[in-house]
Amino acid sequence: MTANSLTPTPSLASSLPPADLNIAWHALNAHETIRRLRTPLESGLTTEEAARRLAQFGPNQLAEARRRTFLQMVVAQLKSFVVILLIVAAVISGIISISQHEPLVDSAAIIAIVILNAVLGVIQESRAEQALAALRQLAAPEAQVLRDGRRQTIPARDLVPGDIVFLEAGNYVPADLRLLEAINLRIEEAALTGESIAVEKDATSLLQENAPLGDRKNTAFMGTLVVYGRGRGVVVSTGMRTQLGMIATLLQSMEEEETPLQRKLDQLGRTLGIAALVICGLVFLTGILQGGNILEMFMVAVSLAIAAVPEGLPAIVTISLALGMREMIRRHALIRRLSSVETLGSATVICSDKTGTLTQNAMTVTRLWVDGTFIEINGRGYVPEGEFTINGQPVDFNEYPAVLTALWIGALNNDAVLEVNPNNGENAYRVVGDPTEGALLVAAAKAGALPEQLQMAYPREDEIPFDSVRKRMVTVHAVRAPRADDASPFNETISPNVHVITVKGAPDEVLRLCRYYQDRYDQPQPLDEASRQRILQANDAMTREALRVLGVAYRVVPTLPEHTEPEALEHDLVFVGLIGMIDPPRPEVIPALQKATRAGIRTLMITGDYPNTARAIAEAIGLLHPHHQVLTGAQLDAMDDATLQHEVQRTDVFARVSPQHKLRIVEALKANEEIVAMTGDGVNDAPAIKRADIGIAMGITGTDVTKETADMVLMDDNYASIVAAVEQGRIIYSNIRKFVYYLISCNLAEIFIIFLPTAFGRWLFPVAGRVLSPLLPIQLLWLNLITDGAPALALGTEKGEPDIMDHPPRPPKEPIINRFMQIGVAAQTVAITAATLLAFSLGLRQDTTLAGTLAFVTLSSSELLRAYTARSERYPLLKIGVFSNRWMNLAVLSSMALLLMVVYVPFFNPIFATVPLTWEHWKLILPLIFLPAVVAEITKAVLGMRKVQR
Repeated sequence: MTANSLTPTPSLASSLPPADLNIAWHALNAHETIRRLRTPLESGLTTEEAARRLAQFGPNQLAEARRRTFLQMVVAQLKSFVVILLIVAAVISGIISISQHEPLVDSAAIIAIVILNAVLGVIQESRAEQALAALRQLAAPEAQVLRDGRRQTIPARDLVPGDIVFLEAGNYVPADLRLLEAINLRIEEAALTGESIAVEKDATSLLQENAPLGDRKNTAFMGTLVVYGRGRGVVVSTGMRTQLGMIATLLQSMEEEETPLQRKLDQLGRTLGIAALVICGLVFLTGILQGGNILEMFMVAVSLAIAAVPEGLPAIVTISLALGMREMIRRHALIRRLSSVETLGSATVICSDKTGTLTQNAMTVTRLWVDGTFIEINGRGYVPEGEFTINGQPVDFNEYPAVLTALWIGALNNDAVLEVNPNNGENAYRVVGDPTEGALLVAAAKAGALPEQLQMAYPREDEIPFDSVRKRMVTVHAVRAPRADDASPFNETISPNVHVITVKGAPDEVLRLCRYYQDRYDQPQPLDEASRQRILQANDAMTREALRVLGVAYRVVPTLPEHTEPEALEHDLVFVGLIGMIDPPRPEVIPALQKATRAGIRTLMITGDYPNTARAIAEAIGLLHPHHQVLTGAQLDAMDDATLQHEVQRTDVFARVSPQHKLRIVEALKANEEIVAMTGDGVNDAPAIKRADIGIAMGITGTDVTKETADMVLMDDNYASIVAAVEQGRIIYSNIRKFVYYLISCNLAEIFIIFLPTAFGRWLFPVAGRVLSPLLPIQLLWLNLITDGAPALALGTEKGEPDIMDHPPRPPKEPIINRFMQIGVAAQTVAITAATLLAFSLGLRQDTTLAGTLAFVTLSSSELLRAYTARSERYPLLKIGVFSNRWMNLAVLSSMALLLMVVYVPFFNPIFATVPLTWEHWKLILPLIFLPAVVAEITKAVLGMRKVQR
């Protein structure tokens, strides 16, 4: 039968149903896969057939979600209740100012605030949705395929189901493939599955349909990297139907949620706005009923509404968050959404990826078993410096020569390459090739030899590559005549012009080929059964600690066999020892986890790695708590959402999980009313990062997809920076509470200062004989300008209480104004109202203009002093330092200057209806000015005592 006769006919090809592509290809053998895809194995698809399938299934690229237009983003920024109220207030304020022939100062200020917030919001939105573009860039640009009976290069977007694709080291996999052939093929899948070790592929294996993504050794996935060997596969999924495409679909299906801060502030603004409007309406009606002038009372009510609505709140929150963002950058955290600064501070759970986040993302040799002894290797990552110890004591290589022999074998029997890291960061080298082999090269460097020196001393002559059946690799090296500065890693009696055969692989397989073992000082000794059992016991001990263990052996031969066959090389070997490696935890993770625990924050490990490895790391860093468990992705699949919601409360580690599993875990935590921070670096983390309350991406190892999806990017990939960011987030939220506390207490006092005389003026101030407002509309607006602006903003620059990380996260449903703050607001409202009305009453004994001036100065000054007491909710002013916040000092001084200007500059007296005050006047009102500040300090002390007692 010819190749053409194997090509599907047009009618047959057009009937290839998409449903055929939604099956578990890893559960089918290669022949059945080819049959179902109707692909001629010898010649591949024809150009015509590929074109038909391309029209049927679409291009092999990721679809982009429809983006919002600029106008839609602007409208979204203006939908807030407070913003709408501000726009209405600005219009009314403008009308009043024009009718009074006054400058449009307050109206212009309000509009400027609205515009500033909208501009900042649109800028953030325009940068926020780049995840799918980054996904498309991750996909391979070209592919080597078999079409029309010949191998050719085509754009990866033109691949279709049924195409036969060739893979080589260094290639990105261009689509999801069912492998037909895998020759020493290893693929780095960390970005997709989270597993730190390159996966060895086996085209002949058959798996269960429910096999986890990381276990599908007969499949290659779009966007992963071939690091070793070569292979051939048939395309089974393209575009949005690939595993990468499923992640893109998850990203598209998620809607942006408001952060807890946004929800709370919008609810607070709505409540305050409605309350202010109701009270202002009452002021207007009661004023009319008491005989006041309709126009005059309307202007007073409107001015009060403008003063009462916290129009400075959105701007101050935005600026405060921006200041927090600057501090975050100093702490190596880049914030992509302003509101995320605060949200991180309220986190109750941190879901952390293992590889690169809790660990160094660098396979590292940490333990050897040679000369009958366990030897520890200290030193982080791909750094040449390291210390070899036994029970904490340095090792003398002269006493343990097999240390050098084992590491030299690992470095010679090796295809990886070490390059100097141009970034010169945590790792002095970077590995090109398999991470496991890179770890062996680094370990040899720590013992004193770089790969180039070894290769010169022992040039490779031949090799038998590693494969999954034999589970070992063999290399043959010539022994060059040594120079004076050479130190032979093998027995000193070995002479030049001989050959050394090195073997590394699975310990049991290597041990099976050995006849001798390396004695500590003497010539190799016969390997008896007792020695074999000691070696196997040492191997078991290392694997129980989740180390990946390799056995190493060698043989010296005077001449090589004519044909390099395994049987001719792999016999009478000398067993040297065991090499154990792991992706070790970051040293700074342990204290960071302890600090997070003290702050009441749980940390969960969510990884694609194996359970034993994940458990070992979790136990080493103190993440796995007593009586808590490790769950796998397969176990999650067997749980419904209600069960998972319960189990997640006592699970610290999730292993062998897929992107969908991570998403379910985040949703289960959120169903338990947790504020979830999700960290990660791989593509597989992106959906869960987007679904979490705060998504954190790694800046160094993170993919573009993850960075564009996240709310925050860690520039140093340091878990300790996450905890520092949490601390800064708590400080930001605390500062937001402080100026909200300050604004509300002042605004409520202003409402009552106008409402009480309007409703009960005839009884409160009988000397006036008519309805009087202590403050005129223009005085209210000026007061609003000098007290709600700079002092409130200065509160956002506070450094935070020293014990801010010694308290658990605030309850997620706790309002910004909690019960203790409500008591404080009530106390301040009474104190400020009483002080101002008393000053007004004292002034009425002379004339109304003086009375209004006294009330105006008393209210303004007491609110400025109140800003100092608001700097801490719990600590007294004397403890934190009266003048320790220089921005507060500047804000109060400048505001006081503006206040005194309208009192003492003659030009402003008729405009603001004020008169200059004498020292006698000041003596009357100074005690009243200090009264609210004193009450605030007493309230803090009383509430603090009640908290201690409780």
